[in-house]
Amino acid sequence: MSHPPITLVGGGLVGALLARQLAGRGFAVDVFEKRPDPRTAGFAGGRSINLALAERGLHALRSAGLADEVLRRAVMMRGRMVHARDGGGGLQRYGVDDREVIWSVSRGALNMLLLDAAEAAGVRFHFGQALAGADFGRRRIRLADERGVERECDAGVLVGADGAGSALRAAMHAQADLGERTEWLGHGYKELEIPPARELPAAPPRDGGGREQFAIEPNALHIWPRGGYMCIALPNTEGSFTVTLFLPAQGPHPSFASLPDATAAAAFFREEFTDLLPLIPRFAADYDAHPVGTLATLYLERWHLDGHAVLVGDAAHAIVPFHGQGMNCGFEDTVALAELLAGCGGDTAGAFAEFQRIRQPNADAIARMALENYVEMRDSVADPRYLARRELGLKLAEREPRHFMARYRMVTFTHLPYAYALERGRAQDALLDRLLGEAGGDPARVDLDAAVAQLRAALPPLPHG
Repeated sequence: MSHPPITLVGGGLVGALLARQLAGRGFAVDVFEKRPDPRTAGFAGGRSINLALAERGLHALRSAGLADEVLRRAVMMRGRMVHARDGGGGLQRYGVDDREVIWSVSRGALNMLLLDAAEAAGVRFHFGQALAGADFGRRRIRLADERGVERECDAGVLVGADGAGSALRAAMHAQADLGERTEWLGHGYKELEIPPARELPAAPPRDGGGREQFAIEPNALHIWPRGGYMCIALPNTEGSFTVTLFLPAQGPHPSFASLPDATAAAAFFREEFTDLLPLIPRFAADYDAHPVGTLATLYLERWHLDGHAVLVGDAAHAIVPFHGQGMNCGFEDTVALAELLAGCGGDTAGAFAEFQRIRQPNADAIARMALENYVEMRDSVADPRYLARRELGLKLAEREPRHFMARYRMVTFTHLPYAYALERGRAQDALLDRLLGEAGGDPARVDLDAAVAQLRAALPPLPHG
């Protein structure tokens, strides 16, 4: 049985990968993207948070035959390098060893790689074409070019991968209430840059093996936690770091409202990020030129319109970036949807309903964990109670790996459903708190044999994932 043609709205990361996945399964795919082709027009910077690629995203890329090529353009991050106010801190590993790492990737470079791969699989891209409306019954869409000139064309099964501000979602909502709800975080972000070490007036010395091109440790995600706000820095292959400042959008100092320009912001950095400011020689230009991005979580009660249209990735479930899972979750969507459509026998309504049934609980779970991780990153990574819980968790994971795995590892290095990781993590945290409470907060005083016995009694073995 032949597959129905697919009309995909959005040629970003999720859209391009999904197009590749579908074309590889024999679907005819047309992609309409409102932006110009970034491979010829260049990729717009200053408005996107650097991306962390983890196992879920890698699995999706492997299924499309692209993982090795992507990893050649990525930088390994072993853990969080914490920069405390007093100059203390150090590396907090994500996993047990270098088999459990995440990868820093350039959004623009990855997008262009995925576009090339999708085109090579037979996908047809139409750039500079914004969705202006849809007639789902007639299977027709209206498109507007860069000058606003509109045209109509036939559409196949519609898939919206056009991000948090999805035009297809708006068209679907005009047809039927999707139960849309947006929760704004009240915090924003602004991007800055640490250039390669050679561009700094007095670069710190680096060791050999190519690492000398980086001004600070390359194989880590750097965090300057300050309680209520923070900076992070992710490495890029050419030796630079993408720095992101997260602050409340409004309110008393510090907030983006209280730091309206680079002069005020530089004074703030000299006080709060003393070691970071000298590494950002273009601070004034970047701060004044780059916009403040907004952060929100999107929830929908309904992801599809019968068999006519479905939403994936941020168009269905945009989340805040603090678990580094937005892209990974969207990539996981592509695998599930492509498999369901390929096996649905033309019953797209059934495939879409099953897609939402499978993915929505997991999208809700990672949305919650991403919000919780913001508090952990900006506040807890330097908190003694957090560090005690982390130390005890590492000991239990080493002694009883089939019964204990940190929630972060479940999310980042396995395929266990996000919803399972959320609930299992809560149960494990409750056990850790109880054990530490009995030991006066000191992990060294916990009787590990007794703790393992309690763990086995309280929780079943972890499923394979």
